[in-house]
Amino acid sequence: MIQVTDRLWIDERAISETFVRASGPGGQNVNKVASAVQLRFDLAVSGLPEEVRARVARLAGRRLTQDGAILISAQRHRAQERNREDALQRLIDLIRWAAEPLKPRRKTKPTFASKQRRLDTKARRSRIKSARGGKPELE
Repeated sequence: MIQVTDRLWIDERAISETFVRASGPGGQNVNKVASAVQLRFDLAVSGLPEEVRARVARLAGRRLTQDGAILISAQRHRAQERNREDALQRLIDLIRWAAEPLKPRRKTKPTFASKQRRLDTKARRSRIKSARGGKPELE
């Protein structure tokens, strides 16, 4: 089990990793070593509460596959182990973000002063525009 927060853990069996060759800098090493990591996190067997699982799926965006897994690719580093750590840390950060309770929205009304400023601006703009529209005077 991997600890995400004080009260939230994910099952290690929900995570699988595959290693592929990374693109970008690295010299000859980049052609020989599979240092990039594709981490696959299966939400169905993750052990997350339902509301957290739903928020993770929504926050994952295009990283969420058709079969309900999150796919994270990491190739920032030249070393495979550092890419593994990076991918896992990005997954944990995503789950932590989803686990934070939503802040309730409080409805607000515009203040009297802000309504007054808006109406004054509209009236001023109206006067400017109405002054433009007259017919030219013939002499």
